[in-house]
Amino acid sequence: MGVTLWLVRHAVTLAAPGLCYGRLDLPAAGPATRAAAQALARALPPATPLRRSPAQRCRQLAEALAELRPDLPAAIVDERLHEMDFGAWEGRPWEAIGAPALAAWTADFACHAPGGGETVQALLARVGRALADARAARQPGAWITHAGVIRACRLIARGVDRVELAADWPREPVPFGSWETIDLA
Repeated sequence: MGVTLWLVRHAVTLAAPGLCYGRLDLPAAGPATRAAAQALARALPPATPLRRSPAQRCRQLAEALAELRPDLPAAIVDERLHEMDFGAWEGRPWEAIGAPALAAWTADFACHAPGGGETVQALLARVGRALADARAARQPGAWITHAGVIRACRLIARGVDRVELAADWPREPVPFGSWETIDLA
């Protein structure tokens, strides 16, 4: 029998549309957080261990979930579950970053650090370490995290540990407040 890991994305943030944010510590919308917590509370198995990104939007969801599900252990903060760091791009509108900067990133997608932040390869490596630890523990769990981490998990679950081209990065949406599961076996 497999070991299930729940990958949960935080609720919608209060960011302006089109804003680049990864590590930028933005709050999530209260009503959306409560709705996501209610849906997740109905779905998670009893006593599921929780880990979360240090971002306040993930903390908000973990706290809202804890109020609804006192059987769940307190969420452990795991830095490896943080969103990708976009460096100097953080907090800027994507359109203001400019085509030349975006082209430089896509030209060396795996190894270019956008805005001087984190490379896609570094993101995959740290998420891979977290998944390896989860597999070694052989215990079901839930991660309250971000779209970038969830996309990295999708790739790693398919056996991909390096993405050279931007076109190879998963494009499937990761809706705010949603979850998906992967088998850790």
